[in-house]
Amino acid sequence: MGQLFVEGWAPEYGSPYEADDALADEGKVDESVEADGPWVPIPGVDDGVAEVAIVDGVRRIDARLTIDEPAGPIPGICGSYGVGAVIWNRPEARSAFTEIQIERLAVFGNGAGAPIPADGPVIYRSESVPDSDPGALIRHFHGAMRKAEARLSERLGQSGLFVVADGPINDLSATEKVGYIKSHRAPYLSEQRAPVIGRVRAGERTPLFVIGKGGQYERYSWYQRLADLPGGHSWTGVVRCEVSSALRLAQAIAIANRTTALLPLLASQAHIDPRAPQNLVPIAALERELRRRLGDSGFVYRALRTAVAAGSREARDG
Repeated sequence: MGQLFVEGWAPEYGSPYEADDALADEGKVDESVEADGPWVPIPGVDDGVAEVAIVDGVRRIDARLTIDEPAGPIPGICGSYGVGAVIWNRPEARSAFTEIQIERLAVFGNGAGAPIPADGPVIYRSESVPDSDPGALIRHFHGAMRKAEARLSERLGQSGLFVVADGPINDLSATEKVGYIKSHRAPYLSEQRAPVIGRVRAGERTPLFVIGKGGQYERYSWYQRLADLPGGHSWTGVVRCEVSSALRLAQAIAIANRTTALLPLLASQAHIDPRAPQNLVPIAALERELRRRLGDSGFVYRALRTAVAAGSREARDG
């Protein structure tokens, strides 16, 4: 029987390790792309990159909506999301927020639509999905945020910055951007290769492997450890990173080496962040700033109700 551990990761965020075999079925995994023989931990290499852009987004459901139709009510949601970046200037030892944008979106089911009155300080744009399942509404809303993150990551990467984006990469162009995945939901490696993850120390990584070989979402990936924590299990402090397979293999290896060396410098600590060490310090700071700019949830809800009520009165009076 294996040893039992209590995770330091705050329970309201789920678990940093949540195996889900279904999510691993994204095409074949090629474990021989960098090391065809025995796997051993590979140390990271700091190549002195001057500026790093860390991209993230936050989202919030502001209210549930209903369109009252003769055939029955149609569900909807209103939500706000924000995306932005922290630029880490390493020679000057400073960081700054940039490219922050806040969007508010109303999503309706059954292909229906209803404009949200634009009077007042809170303005939503309306979209619809063919499904009436509440989960489909939330997925569409979440997808809108992810697309905004992908556009920002690509734009910053095209400008010459080295980009680390929180979450899987959504744009598979040959740009130097890394998808940073904090929790583990799919067992990608074989039983023969997976044990090397437990031997990787802070500042080291596994060899590269390819996820989705031959599929539409093929990318290079690797595991690395952010910190060596006392009392931790073999996956404590481990994250997975990925880059587009449109990059040359030599580029992907250089990016993996750079990322493996840099990310431990940004790892959070348990007394500061409940998702330590995986929730990097710049990501936590960016999340706080984005939530601040989303505005107070109570104020947003009251402004939304006031605008909708005013629109209803105008429709009746008209």
